[in-house]
Amino acid sequence: MVALPHPEAPALEHGDRRRRARQLRLVLAGVLLVTVLLSLAVGAAGTSLWQSLAAVLRGEAIPLSDSIVLWQIRAPRTLMGMGVGAALAVSGALMQGLFRNPLADPGIVGVSAGAGLGAITAIVLGAFLPLGLLTALGFYLVPLAAFLGSWLSTILLYRVATRSGRTSVAVMLLAGIALGALTGAASGVMVYIADDNQLRDLTFWGMGSLAGATWPKVLTGMAVILPALCAAPLLARGLNALSLGEAAAYHLGIRIQRVKNLAILAVAAATGAAVAMSGGIGFVGIVVPHLLRLVSGPDHRELLPNAALLGAALLLVADIISRVVIAPAELPIGIVTAILGGPFFLWILLRQRGVLDL
Repeated sequence: MVALPHPEAPALEHGDRRRRARQLRLVLAGVLLVTVLLSLAVGAAGTSLWQSLAAVLRGEAIPLSDSIVLWQIRAPRTLMGMGVGAALAVSGALMQGLFRNPLADPGIVGVSAGAGLGAITAIVLGAFLPLGLLTALGFYLVPLAAFLGSWLSTILLYRVATRSGRTSVAVMLLAGIALGALTGAASGVMVYIADDNQLRDLTFWGMGSLAGATWPKVLTGMAVILPALCAAPLLARGLNALSLGEAAAYHLGIRIQRVKNLAILAVAAATGAAVAMSGGIGFVGIVVPHLLRLVSGPDHRELLPNAALLGAALLLVADIISRVVIAPAELPIGIVTAILGGPFFLWILLRQRGVLDL
């Protein structure tokens, strides 16, 4: 006799996956807490977080120099790392759900390059804006320009790679290469006409760094990132349905175009703000969602919040490495994430060659 599968088996397996994903979320929250403490404790200044905490518990005043290092330098840097890491990881998960393939990532397909072009343009040409407009925008000028560049790049990429409701992975990658080349050329023009002060800032900004974190910059960027992160879980049901195909999603009652528009808007906002704050940091958006799918499955209801936690923790770890590997100097964090993420991306390509027909 042939044993028939029990009708409740798929439901039980799905329940086990959701339970595993929620347990993983608790683990990731603990890992993030540890990395936050390490990020606050590590630095070239020699200030001890633990001694400062012990002084607070004893009711003693923290020395002014230690207070400045912890509150004005390390705290905004840590918060920036959390925000940028979460934004890039969630953006990668949203793009992979929208395009229905594991290779979509803001950095690889040119979206981050579009955001970078917007930010570079604002840095170099912002002084030519009318004084009243420049004063009104203030710190929001660069994040807003980066958002517009990211938004236009995402829309263009989706239009080029999607035909008759189907997205071609090969076309998406090739279009991303072309988009990156075009935005890179335009960014090169902006760098060419920049003055010496702007050029020095753009050089380090292009390699990715959290060293320039200040409270105004962090709060401005987080004002854009947080709404995007909060909106992402609302798209989970629609992205789950889209994984079955657009026809199936339509018959399930999903408003497909609305899901696409909101996903593109969330990716543009999160990626634009992240690039504006930290510069070019790659591979977080492809590594984090793929790792989580291997561990807890593709359900976006669990994937998106877990991606935010793991992305934040991973970028803080990369920042800690960048601070200690050649201390007292700092290695640009974009180099660290490229060293860690490049081999992983090649592994994904080799693993998915047959599936993706590449």
